Amino acid sequence: MEKVYDMTGRSVVITGGSRGLGRSMALGFAAQGANVTIASRKIESCEETAREVEALGVTAFPYAMHVGNWDQCDALVDAVYEKFGKIDVLINNAGMSPLYESLSDVSEVLFDKVIGVNLKGPYRLSANVGTRMSEGDGGSIINISSTASVTPSPNSEPYGAAKAGLNAITRSFAFAYGPKVRVNCIMAGPFLTDISKAWDMDAFEKFSVPRIPMKRGGQPDEIVGAALYLASDMASFTTGAILEVDGGNH
Repeated sequence: MEKVYDMTGRSVVITGGSRGLGRSMALGFAAQGANVTIASRKIESCEETAREVEALGVTAFPYAMHVGNWDQCDALVDAVYEKFGKIDVLINNAGMSPLYESLSDVSEVLFDKVIGVNLKGPYRLSANVGTRMSEGDGGSIINISSTASVTPSPNSEPYGAAKAGLNAITRSFAFAYGPKVRVNCIMAGPFLTDISKAWDMDAFEKFSVPRIPMKRGGQPDEIVGAALYLASDMASFTTGAILEVDGGNH
């Protein structure tokens, strides 16, 4: 792939980087020359993706951690700075949206887990990394949100609420850490990642696809171009933006 967005030598951290959209972004940034930290809960999965990344001729750093735990978020940042000496790009991609029978069945534990992974962790990572970036050579922070943040989200209300919060802190952090740090958001629509295996695909094809101009769900690698753009110098005047990558489903 031609290096339209050259990332040679840059240090990129991707949470939830071992599978789905995270894995595709890890490979996409590696193809453009970046060294990639792949952070997720299971080290075996991180190491598997790391091997794919290093096959592209760059350095991968697999790191097991739970995004909902602030101490582990801080430990991740310290480990990356020890490994690479810097973070040029942080991608807050980790997410979770457990199923439940009804709104009244949502337990406090489940609610806190969803908020923790989708909002609390990205807040802490962005605050930690954003501060270091602003005191150093600057950088780019990219949050991966969801169209559930701005549309009715049956069966994923806590997730939609958390992602709406992620949209909000995108704009606030862009102001707080500008001009040296750019903070942007990709608001993703329905992507056919491994998570979609739990979907009722017949219902998706019948009720959701007709409302999508592209008439399909997205493929994981179709997120990569947007992420590369927002991370690159080509987006030098783009901050606080929420970019919809949803096949027109909004």
